[in-house]
Amino acid sequence: MIRDFPVADSPSLHERIDAWLADPQPSSAPQPRLAATVMFVRDGAEGVEVFMLRRVATMAFAPRMMVFPGGGVDARDAEAELPWAGPAPAEWARLLRVDEARARELVAAAVREVFEECGVLLAGPSADSVVEDVDDDHWREQRRRLLDREASLSEVLLEHGLVLRSDLLGYRAHWVTPVFEARRYDTRFFTAAVPAGHRADDRTTEADLAAWVRPAELLDAWSRGEALMLPPTVVAVEEVAAATSAAAFIAERPVVETVQPELVDTGDGVVLRATLPR
Repeated sequence: MIRDFPVADSPSLHERIDAWLADPQPSSAPQPRLAATVMFVRDGAEGVEVFMLRRVATMAFAPRMMVFPGGGVDARDAEAELPWAGPAPAEWARLLRVDEARARELVAAAVREVFEECGVLLAGPSADSVVEDVDDDHWREQRRRLLDREASLSEVLLEHGLVLRSDLLGYRAHWVTPVFEARRYDTRFFTAAVPAGHRADDRTTEADLAAWVRPAELLDAWSRGEALMLPPTVVAVEEVAAATSAAAFIAERPVVETVQPELVDTGDGVVLRATLPR
């Protein structure tokens, strides 16, 4: 399915677009950095809700955008010592269409990033349990250690006798940043529920808003230009809006194909055009 998305109303973005259209150089585009993001969903009074952040205006990539918690892969996310439960890296490799080392680091990055950014830890003392409340000074220090790269995820889990729970994640989408952007990401979108006893919080310095949102309301705000979202986020929020329950959404196994939007001048203006899996 072909879909066109409007370009965000940003002078700096339009400047980059104009420069690219005047002299496109795909061969010189920066290589995208591997990244992972997680869509936390829950059942609300009016349907499924999703946890989102609004990036601060000073961020170099996607300032002021509504996003899901996540970020780039760290070299140590692939450590072989990482304690693991749930589908093995080999199974994730088949699902993600990558080798085992890359599958390990993508899943680990998803778990690490959401703990750093919103304090939810998808890990437990065994394959069928989850660590209890992590909202205290000790666990905030572990978040800081990870954020400052003083420790790897595997080190934090091993120190606390925990295993990563890969079974708590679903796989939703794969998007790559367009070639004209100066910062590019090759991002896997995962889904999950916040474990009982945990609370997604707003302690990250990368966002000025963190909240559970109703998808329909956010999409209405986006259509009016009152909220900013990149195409991958728009599509993901639309899918949450159509979900019958949080559990059903996480359990879904949609067709996942790599989507990389491209700039297209329609004659009536420039859009970002994406071919979405059916």
